[in-house]
Amino acid sequence: MIVYDASDLVVGRLSSHVAKQLLLGKEIKIINCEKAVLTGSKTTLMSKFGNFKNIGKPFHGPFTPRMPDRILRRSIKRMLPHKLARGREAYKRVMCYIGTPEELKDQNIQTLDDANLTRLKSSNYTKLGDLSRLIGKYDK
Repeated sequence: MIVYDASDLVVGRLSSHVAKQLLLGKEIKIINCEKAVLTGSKTTLMSKFGNFKNIGKPFHGPFTPRMPDRILRRSIKRMLPHKLARGREAYKRVMCYIGTPEELKDQNIQTLDDANLTRLKSSNYTKLGDLSRLIGKYDK
């Protein structure tokens, strides 16, 4: 089992790395999902994610995630061949958490240097926790 800390990691780069590891058969847990970042200006991200409230009927779908851990997990799902059996099995092996659960505190926690925020050329980014607060489902 591999435990990644998503603090100050770019969501897309983290998701692609995790998807590759899942297809190799590894079990992965990601902590601190609310501290992962999405690149781009806040207005661009809000135009993309802010429509989640207005899409579809409230009880009939399509259902889109608004919590930071669910947004990250869905981005990983979209990088897997989730319509095939091996993609569905790989998707079952990933878990995302807000904060750090008690059972994972004593584990060896890794981070990705390739996906770090310091490698960005611009300073336009938004943390997943802030985005979730803006679209209305996260209060921490």
